[in-house]
Amino acid sequence: MKKTYLLFCFRLLLIPALVSFAGNKAPSLLERAGVRHIVYVLPIKEEIGPVSSRHLLEGLKQATDAKAGYIILYLNTYGGAVDDADKMRTAILNCKIPVYAFVDNNAASAGALIAISCDSIYMAPGANIGAATVVDEKGIPAPEKYQSYMRSMLRATAEQSGRDPKIAEAMNDSRAYIPGVNDSGKVLTFTTSEAIKNHYCEGEAKTVEEVLKLAHVDNYEIVTYEISGVGTIIDWLINPVISGFLIMIIIAGIYYEFQAPGTIFPIAASMLAALLYFAPHYLQGLAENWEILLFFAGLILLALEIFVIPGFGVAGVLGILFIVLGLSLSLVKSVPTNFPVNLPESNAFVTALFIVLASMVISIGLSFYLFGRFIKSSAFSGVSVQSVNSKEDGFMGVDMTSHNLVGKEGTAYTILRPSGKAEIDGNVYDATAESGFIDKGEKILVVKYETAQLFVRRTLSE
Repeated sequence: MKKTYLLFCFRLLLIPALVSFAGNKAPSLLERAGVRHIVYVLPIKEEIGPVSSRHLLEGLKQATDAKAGYIILYLNTYGGAVDDADKMRTAILNCKIPVYAFVDNNAASAGALIAISCDSIYMAPGANIGAATVVDEKGIPAPEKYQSYMRSMLRATAEQSGRDPKIAEAMNDSRAYIPGVNDSGKVLTFTTSEAIKNHYCEGEAKTVEEVLKLAHVDNYEIVTYEISGVGTIIDWLINPVISGFLIMIIIAGIYYEFQAPGTIFPIAASMLAALLYFAPHYLQGLAENWEILLFFAGLILLALEIFVIPGFGVAGVLGILFIVLGLSLSLVKSVPTNFPVNLPESNAFVTALFIVLASMVISIGLSFYLFGRFIKSSAFSGVSVQSVNSKEDGFMGVDMTSHNLVGKEGTAYTILRPSGKAEIDGNVYDATAESGFIDKGEKILVVKYETAQLFVRRTLSE
């Protein structure tokens, strides 16, 4: 009896100890102890980039928090950005949970690098892995320095995951000669059977369940990764169409604020749109600090040009340029350079610049058109004048004695920018410069009186 009790206590203490000791890289001990495993399935079925990188990092964290026993990376991708693939493969290599790649159809280019970083690779019938040459957006191979860096990552990843680094290098370099494996002088790509033959695939499987069977994993529960609510919002906001729409709101709000200073709604809408524009791009790793600061520096310069500095010169031009650059640069991933700041890839920047400029043109055009339509609509009849009050209807006109001031000379009592005050015959009147700005103290001439307002212009010095 005592022996049975001691054995029971021993088992009671042994199972938690096994869980703690086995960790995530020794699942067989857990299986022998009869512990039910959580298998976390993380799909990567899109182009490798900031979105897929964030999804993978978020999925690995969720799997860790859920104390998963295995992670299956469900791969079907033609590749994508090398820097994002590097982040993903580093996260996989450092993950304490066994990560198995299931190549459902394609693991090409950056996808091959990610698959090689996994502890085991399983491939569906007819799947492919390889062709890891770095190319630009037009499919043209990148310069040798980028290829060299990719080859180095492939070798290092293969070494750490226990695979032949020469085969990994051959997936990028057609010059890598491996008898019986890569002797055709072309970049290496494996089919499923070829990958199994050369120990780059542990087996052929059609489903996740078959992968687990081949991996000798029993007593499991499958949990599929789901994008969080915040992740869904970020994915939606960084969509180019939504980004273009937000740019239109930003520009329209700025335009109306400069047209009617002190109006709350337009500038509030503009600032909210700017927040929704920059925040997800910053979290996604697209917008950098200096790019956002460039945008706000442009706003400050433009405001100074309009409200402080007479005319329209260097500050205004630089302000518009900084705003356009800030919005455009925040749309694209920066490439590491030797400069103090990282610069974008040229082709991607041209596309982003087109989106920004097109959105600005559409925004300004719609601002002119819609504003006039809204003011004349019945919805605004309570806040806008829709009729004329004529003398025939019994309405009294305003005092028109100011008409007598037309043709008289005076002095600018304040700066006219373009509105201000003018002193004529010892009296001070509200006045508007007919064109440009007029400094305080300059001689002026009243040229007309319209809409209860004096219009003046600067007189020529004698």
